[in-house]
Amino acid sequence: MYDKIISANKSFIDQTWEKLDGKLKQVAVRSRDKIPYTTVNGVHDDRQGKSISWWTNGFWGGLMWLMYLGSKNEEYRITAENAERLMDAAFANVAVLHHDVGFMWHIMSGANYRLTGNAEARNRNLLAAMTLASRYNISGKYIRSWNGDMAGWTIIDCMMNIPLLYWASRELGDPRFEKIAVAHADMAMRDHVRPDGSVAHIVSHDVENGDVIETLAGQGYAVGSSWSRGVAWALYGFVLSYIHTKKVEYLDTAKRVAHYFITNLVADDWLPIVDFRAPEEPKRYDSTAGAVAACGLIEIAKCVPEGEQKIYLDSAIKLLRAMEERFCNWQDDEDSVLQMGTERYNSDGKGDHIPIIYGDYFFVEAILKLRGEEFLAW
Repeated sequence: MYDKIISANKSFIDQTWEKLDGKLKQVAVRSRDKIPYTTVNGVHDDRQGKSISWWTNGFWGGLMWLMYLGSKNEEYRITAENAERLMDAAFANVAVLHHDVGFMWHIMSGANYRLTGNAEARNRNLLAAMTLASRYNISGKYIRSWNGDMAGWTIIDCMMNIPLLYWASRELGDPRFEKIAVAHADMAMRDHVRPDGSVAHIVSHDVENGDVIETLAGQGYAVGSSWSRGVAWALYGFVLSYIHTKKVEYLDTAKRVAHYFITNLVADDWLPIVDFRAPEEPKRYDSTAGAVAACGLIEIAKCVPEGEQKIYLDSAIKLLRAMEERFCNWQDDEDSVLQMGTERYNSDGKGDHIPIIYGDYFFVEAILKLRGEEFLAW
């Protein structure tokens, strides 16, 4: 069933990849010395300097490794390696680092090491893994997300960071890292994922025993609402934990979240809105949620029996087709591809409908998966 669906969509997959490579091989050269987050008048910004520890800063190098993987074009490799060197500055102040070190290094340095055997990249990734493991609350059995007075806060996004710990356990032959990852995943499955498959973005815990104190709206519309990218983080994050551990409850959780996400996509012409429980107007989209979810749906399709594959793979392709048609910018003189990303639900519309670097990353990752690439950056 999987191969049949891919074959039926081969033209779309191949043409989209050709457009990605045709555009991004130019962007790789002109943005070589940057760490981009978004664009200004079509040109990549640069998050170096004061923002070097920003959580999205690994996606540019990660994107370049994905493009190198799919094309073997050396320009992508050169840019990816340069991005890694630029990111070394973030290790100079570890006190400000946070749980998103997986986003920052695993898909960049981790990818580099696994693709090329680069020893410096391995060292960077191990430093990131040790930083993440150090945030584990032994009493509460969760990984602390942020710094400051938020010692009990966890966010669903961390499900995408813990694959760094699974890798470290295998790489070092040390089970401690995986045990931390599993404990955190178990907490998120219990405290973040609701029975209907929707997800609470932020949960505040008692730091002594891990009990839930309250849930917070986070980047969603309100407490109890359904921030779509948070749902996507859970969808992809839990299937990744299943891939690494083979714990069936993680796959079951990913499937439950996926069904919730798909239902809401069908209701909106396969285009992801920012919050599935926000007011209908103004209509606000978040293409990044769709790109993340598409990757997770493809991986679920690979993990389930043939009779279950269609719902997940078909949904991923319909989602990607809709976004390619409505949200992609293929102009060679502009740096971003996937438009209409939204940082969070804001009443004033700030951060709405902009290109965001991780939108490009996950869109490329999804297309590579459909092309048959088996390398898993996570």
